[in-house]
Amino acid sequence: MIAIITGDIVNSKQNKSSDWLETLKLALNRYGEQPKDWEIYRGDSFQLKTTVAKSLKACFYIKACIKVHKSLDVRMAVGIGETKGSSGKITEEQGEAFYRSGQCFETLKASHLAVETGNKQDNATLNLMLELGALTFDRWTSVDAATLKIALEYPAYTQKEIAEKLNKAASTVSFTLQKTGYKEILKLLEYYKHLSLSA
Repeated sequence: MIAIITGDIVNSKQNKSSDWLETLKLALNRYGEQPKDWEIYRGDSFQLKTTVAKSLKACFYIKACIKVHKSLDVRMAVGIGETKGSSGKITEEQGEAFYRSGQCFETLKASHLAVETGNKQDNATLNLMLELGALTFDRWTSVDAATLKIALEYPAYTQKEIAEKLNKAASTVSFTLQKTGYKEILKLLEYYKHLSLSA
């Protein structure tokens, strides 16, 4: 089982690609190599192949990276399943994970993040969690996103260490992480990881 993330940048045409393209590439590089594991196509769309256990964290990380840029956001759909036809290029692979990711992406409307596991009950539970979470996630400011990005990059860091990295007061970082829903994100990621490992 593998996870395929299909996504695109929201409001990309209102911003120069030079402002966000390198950010997206660096984010994708944390989870794989181009062109084997990820590719950017049609200017502002992308696909990423990663493990199921890492896939939701990858989505939150990519979202945080992109929302560092004001007025930008990202839509993503995670498809879980088998893949076939590996040729060293993600764009030439096929399989149910790609199909589910593509179908899930086509159904994204107001929601910016959804998961298709092949299990209706798991889908309903996860996507309800993500819809509720989006009330917070979609409102991240660029400062919120930058703080969360560091927290996700360095999960072992204390808030004091994150504050030092950002040259901010620890109290400011604590307040900002609370605003981003960081603790709730960690709980959701733990739930998702156990769900994916039991699949």
